[in-house]
Amino acid sequence: MSKRQIKLGAFIPTTSQHAAGWRHPQSRPQDHLSIDYAIELAKTAEKGLFDAYFLADGLSIRWGSAAEGELGLGDKGVSFEPITLFAALAAVTTKIGFIATASTTYEDPYILARKFASLDHISKGRAAWNVVTTASADTARNFGLEKHPDANVRYERADEFIQVTQKLWDSWEDDAFIYNKDSGQFFDAKKFHEPLHQGKYFKVEGALNVSRPPQGYPVIVQAGQSEDGRELAGKYAEVIFTAQQNLTDAQEFYRDVKKRLIKYGRHADDLKIMPGVSIFVAKTEQEAQEKYDLLNSLIHPKVGLSLLSGLAGGINLEKYDLDALFPKIEDVDINFSSRQQMMIDIARKHNFTIRELYQYIASARGHWTLIGTPEQIVDQLQEWFENEAADGFNVLPPSTPAGLNDFVELVVPELQRRGLFRTEYEGSTLRENLGLKRPENQYVLKEQHIKVS
Repeated sequence: MSKRQIKLGAFIPTTSQHAAGWRHPQSRPQDHLSIDYAIELAKTAEKGLFDAYFLADGLSIRWGSAAEGELGLGDKGVSFEPITLFAALAAVTTKIGFIATASTTYEDPYILARKFASLDHISKGRAAWNVVTTASADTARNFGLEKHPDANVRYERADEFIQVTQKLWDSWEDDAFIYNKDSGQFFDAKKFHEPLHQGKYFKVEGALNVSRPPQGYPVIVQAGQSEDGRELAGKYAEVIFTAQQNLTDAQEFYRDVKKRLIKYGRHADDLKIMPGVSIFVAKTEQEAQEKYDLLNSLIHPKVGLSLLSGLAGGINLEKYDLDALFPKIEDVDINFSSRQQMMIDIARKHNFTIRELYQYIASARGHWTLIGTPEQIVDQLQEWFENEAADGFNVLPPSTPAGLNDFVELVVPELQRRGLFRTEYEGSTLRENLGLKRPENQYVLKEQHIKVS
């Protein structure tokens, strides 16, 4: 059996991860919609042997405050639509996978299944779907809804949405298309299946008009940390991104979600857990700290406040002194999400002022942040990897291209020196590189079961 190794995702929006990353001297925000720049980043990530290039996505512009909108502060998620971008990047890369975010609340199963099946064919088996239910209530106004569905409804809909999508991907068996020129038979009709799905949220009868994806299904990725999110991950996810601040909490999450797979007939290895990590690395610890301090010095106070307000339940923090201790908001009658509660816990643990808290979370919005030399960084990654806290990491370079280049040039060689990371890609598909099995067609499995019975 081959040695277990760390898996790596590269979460690299073209405007950078850190709230002020786009203001870094080497950043190129003017190129954030340049395909040439996106190609450069993708090729750097592939040079670093990353498993996948990951992009989050939103369906609305999100102003944290009126002042932010009036002053035009921050990038506010203005970016490429991920599937379109990744189709282009697939043509100029050969191994790296592409994880595109798409919403089960605001998209349609048939169209989504068609887009991802197409991307998997275009990339020759390197597509993945990051399943989100969309947390931003602002999105509703862009789709003619009076209000954003509550979390329970969104997760219930997401469960059925994934079921329908997988049925659609299984519309054609792997060998359904025979292209027999002599007989004139294009496909074997016995290997064609219509979903005929009728559920609470969807009625989808007809088959997908794209043949089965090369990977069977594009890899299913998920990022929820709530109870509903963990359960959805246990049932469907093959990669899960999570925000954890310390080894103990990461281990609790890892063990809890892995155990949930059992009731769905799945094995622990069927899911790769990859906490997010923002890394400031340099040849000396002092230089790494200077990189961190530089970006924090560039945070506009209103952007910092907006970031905190969004993560802390929408509380308006502008009335407070930035250099006073973070206010006690736990008593406010708000049902805090897991991420919001994490922000509060960080403030209490470190006794942070408002300014110190937004500086702390600006690099990765609640994900783990590491500062140090390559050896110091890898020591910490290795500890989590070897102690049931992570199967790999979703790397959030604080700035682009500088932060991504630093990781590839400094951290990857140290991971390889310790035998913790590949020196070449294992396969040609994302599933092969992640060590995930290819799913069987559910209709074939059903027929096999009937024959055995």
